[in-house]
Amino acid sequence: MAKPRNIAPATTADLPADQQVALKLWVTLARAYHAVQQQAVADARRDGFSIGEFAVLELLYHRGPTLLGEIQTRILVSSGGITYLVDRLVDKGLVERRDCPDDRRARYAALTPDGTRAMRRIFPRHAARIAAAMHGLGVRDQRDATRLLKQLGLAAAAASADDSPGAQTGAH
Repeated sequence: MAKPRNIAPATTADLPADQQVALKLWVTLARAYHAVQQQAVADARRDGFSIGEFAVLELLYHRGPTLLGEIQTRILVSSGGITYLVDRLVDKGLVERRDCPDDRRARYAALTPDGTRAMRRIFPRHAARIAAAMHGLGVRDQRDATRLLKQLGLAAAAASADDSPGAQTGAH
C-alpha cells in the first residue's frame, strides 16, 4: 500500500522555515506580552482596579469624554464588558455617563472630578512601572518594535478581514 503524500508534519522542525520563524515569533510575542501585562495588572490592583477598569480610566484621562462604543473598540472588550466596567467605575464615583446630543442611542463616559484627581495621582507611577517593564529594550529599539508590531497587527487584521465570511464572494 502506498504511503499518503499529504501527511501533516509531526513536529515544528518538520515545518517550512518561514512557518517555524512565524511560530517562534508568536510564542515570543505572547510571552513578552504576558510578562509586561503582569506588571500592568499588579499596578492597577495596587489602586483597587481591574486591568479593564484601569484601561477605561486611562483612555478617558487622555482622550476626555468618549462614546462607549469607541471605548469598547479601543480597549478590546465586548459590549457587555464595557457596560460592566463603566458601571463599576460609576459606582466608585470616578466615571459618569453623559447623553450624546446627536444620537439618543449613544452614550459618553467621562471622568468625574474625583476620577481626574485619581488619575493625576496614579498615572505617573503607572507610566514609570510600564517603562521599567520595557527596560530590556532601549528607546530606539522600543520605537522600532512599536513600528514593527503595528505593521504586523495591521497585516494580521487585513488577513483576518480577507478570511471573513463573504470576503471570497465579495459580499458584505
